[in-house]
Amino acid sequence: MAFYQFSVEQHVAADLEQVWGFISSPSNLKKITPKEMGFNITSKDDNVKMYPGMIITYKVSPLLGIRMNWMTEITQVKEMDYFIDEQRVGPYKMWHHQHKLIPDNKGVKMVDLITYIPPFGFIGAIANTLIIENKLKEIFDYRTIAVNQEFNIVAS
Repeated sequence: MAFYQFSVEQHVAADLEQVWGFISSPSNLKKITPKEMGFNITSKDDNVKMYPGMIITYKVSPLLGIRMNWMTEITQVKEMDYFIDEQRVGPYKMWHHQHKLIPDNKGVKMVDLITYIPPFGFIGAIANTLIIENKLKEIFDYRTIAVNQEFNIVAS
């Protein structure tokens, strides 16, 4: 069984409290997800401050407009530092996403590390090479732009 990792970094010229407040709020997930994914939070407490054990449910269309349910659990939160979400129900055999914030003298570096196992064994490995890696890149490219817009950062 093969697992994969996808990592991305983004610098945000804002203070740690602002970035943490935005990125750790489930209600902002829709703002940073490409519109073509049809992302909608279906759980009731998306406006509640994130906490360990929080379950967030979504409807999403990651591929070919096929709607699916996705459920993640916030398994760890260290305020102003990082949080981890893990898939409980969804398209992957395993999904572990660490969101880390590192303050520096220019603002905050956001570091995401996703460790995942695609479904369907060997077929999933092929799908990872042909589709999943590219889709993750597209999603995080969109997120970079959306976060920059949220903090009025002009791309250089």
